[in-house]
Amino acid sequence: MGGISASDRPGLVIAVDGPSGSGKSTAARRAASALGLRYLDTGSMYRALTWWLLGQMVDVSDTAAVIARLDEPVIAVGTDPAAPRILVDGLDVGGPIRTREVSNAVSAVAAVPEVRRVLVGMQQEIIAEAVAAGPGIVAEGRDIGTVVAPRAPVKVYLTASERARAERRSGDLPGDPAATVATIQREQATRDRKDAGQMVMAADAVEIDTTALGLDEVVGEIVRMALAVPHG
Repeated sequence: MGGISASDRPGLVIAVDGPSGSGKSTAARRAASALGLRYLDTGSMYRALTWWLLGQMVDVSDTAAVIARLDEPVIAVGTDPAAPRILVDGLDVGGPIRTREVSNAVSAVAAVPEVRRVLVGMQQEIIAEAVAAGPGIVAEGRDIGTVVAPRAPVKVYLTASERARAERRSGDLPGDPAATVATIQREQATRDRKDAGQMVMAADAVEIDTTALGLDEVVGEIVRMALAVPHG
């Protein structure tokens, strides 16, 4: 794994970064569909590993314990924007990885350098394969433009107010009565502090504040930027 720079291959790579609740997942998927590109949700890979570790009763704050189990789960991610999937040992975990329990534990797992090395390597391979096989890919996460695909010709960093982000996230968890906007806002603030080292906007990224923007406006801006880049 690792070492492959998708930006060295023909095709288009769009990097969409930003914090949880900024709208990057939905916007990235919609943009990928509009442009006929593949789609990669890198955050789901960290969540899938975290979900598996929690299920195995691993203390995710114990770095050594996380590293010891790192190679055990088989994580696979689909890149069809119409039906993205994340599998662990062949099981579709798209729903379970979105719980608050996973959200509140994933930062500790993502902070482990060995975890990042393995998953970033997988992500770079997926991006390179998508670019080599077709027109390209939209990859979203927190460090796409700075680490995973630093030479991507289109880089977007989505932001939103803390309140707007919490409202969106709370709306995604209708089955969790404890997922109030206030609770989610507190939890997101804690996660933002933990992720500060990874969540850095690339110097050449375009920042878009989605607080007062509709989804169509955000997607439209990403598509406009993509169409302005010569590729093929």
